[in-house]
Amino acid sequence: MHLHHHPFCPHSRFIRLVLAEYGIEPDLVEQRVWERRPDFLALNPAGETPVIVEQQAPSVPGAAIIAEYLDETRGLALGDRRLLPNGPAERVEVRRLMAWFNDKMFLEVTDHLVRERIYKRYMKADQGGGPPDATVLRAARTNIRYHLKYIGWLAKARNWLAGERMSHADLAAAAHLSVADYLGDVPWDEDEDAKAWYARLKSRPTFRGLLNDSIPGMPASKTYADLDF
Repeated sequence: MHLHHHPFCPHSRFIRLVLAEYGIEPDLVEQRVWERRPDFLALNPAGETPVIVEQQAPSVPGAAIIAEYLDETRGLALGDRRLLPNGPAERVEVRRLMAWFNDKMFLEVTDHLVRERIYKRYMKADQGGGPPDATVLRAARTNIRYHLKYIGWLAKARNWLAGERMSHADLAAAAHLSVADYLGDVPWDEDEDAKAWYARLKSRPTFRGLLNDSIPGMPASKTYADLDF
């Protein structure tokens, strides 16, 4: 399996966590989506990461589609470690929260942080590169507070975000927080329940690949790889 991704794309990070929980080690192919490489556009005309490619199979684009594909092709073999529950009501809640983080939190927080602080460093002027927009960053840093509070509320009320078992919902939320945490933009002192939940995720062996990622010239925050904060 090949995973076309960017190390700091939160959707790619979500799929990397899912694959790690499934015990799958894909070949990672880094894509800079702003370059719009023809070979990559042939795999996903939308020009977005992540995309997985397996031999003699069509490419599978998009975090939500990949998550469903992996559950359909590998989920049953996981037994109690399956990331999508068996019951329809429970599945609805996992999917609802996965969409909350991969869609709503992305649009309100992580898309802005990643684009302004990371992608723009490598983009040419005609691709939208340049210095970060301070107004956009302020909005993202304001918005992350209520997402963190929501995560804390869920973590306090349940064993995991969507229920009794860890699921796609936890991995999606953790993937987005991990990017913001690298940049030092998570106000951890504002919600101890969210912080404790994230520490559980960050301590899992499947998280190590993400914690090893780095950006040249931009070191991670002090909390990023500290399992005890």
